[in-house]
Amino acid sequence: MRLAAILVVLALAAPVAAAEFSLIIPTREPLLQGGAPTTGLRVGLFDPLAAALKEAPRPKRFGVQLLGEETDLLPALRPAGEKQAAPWSAEFTVKSPGDHTFFAEHPPVWQAADEQFTVYLAKLCLNAFGQEEGWDEPVGLEAEIVPLSRPYGLWAGNLFSGQVLFGGEPAPYVAVEVAWFGTAADTPAALPVAAAWRVQKIRADANGVFHYAMPRAGWWGFAAALDTERTLKREGADAPVGLVTSYWVMARDLKGD
Repeated sequence: MRLAAILVVLALAAPVAAAEFSLIIPTREPLLQGGAPTTGLRVGLFDPLAAALKEAPRPKRFGVQLLGEETDLLPALRPAGEKQAAPWSAEFTVKSPGDHTFFAEHPPVWQAADEQFTVYLAKLCLNAFGQEEGWDEPVGLEAEIVPLSRPYGLWAGNLFSGQVLFGGEPAPYVAVEVAWFGTAADTPAALPVAAAWRVQKIRADANGVFHYAMPRAGWWGFAAALDTERTLKREGADAPVGLVTSYWVMARDLKGD
């Protein structure tokens, strides 16, 4: 009986691997310094083990939240084209100051290795013209990471903290994976190290809160994988549906890029 109980506890504690990160990365991030108000946005899936962007279905939801107001950006989303690594792209022009939280939700993707469908969700916050308000507000995704550290103006070495929400409630003890994308928006940077270094793994606390110190400059992705009670039909049988929700931040070198 004791052995059975231990096995159950270990099974419940085993982390669900994110495998791939949903992605939103801007082609430039000039808005903090009052620069050009237009930026491109790359939307897709990122495989940190292969250091590659993967094909992704067109998002079913893509928008931005500013001061509690949501704007649908789905009509602006286009295939990125053969020369762009990410499969989807959009141009966005800032019209008002404040924290712009971009979000995307892809339709379910069949993952043969996991024998389940996965819904990928992503978030990114860009500040415009110095008005700091709203970066710590959720946008209402089924699963999302809400930053507890301001998600911009970060130096390499800063501690980034976030909270994983599932159905609007904290997700206790959820596993969080961390991956470095690099400094460019279009091409992930390869890391010549083993898989254990390419994907860092941490666990949130009882309130779904996690912390990670980013050791180098570049874009960093934080991803949490969660199970749902939903199923979808796959070849006549019910297949489970999981979620992978990601958040992206940029850390800069104190000595400059």
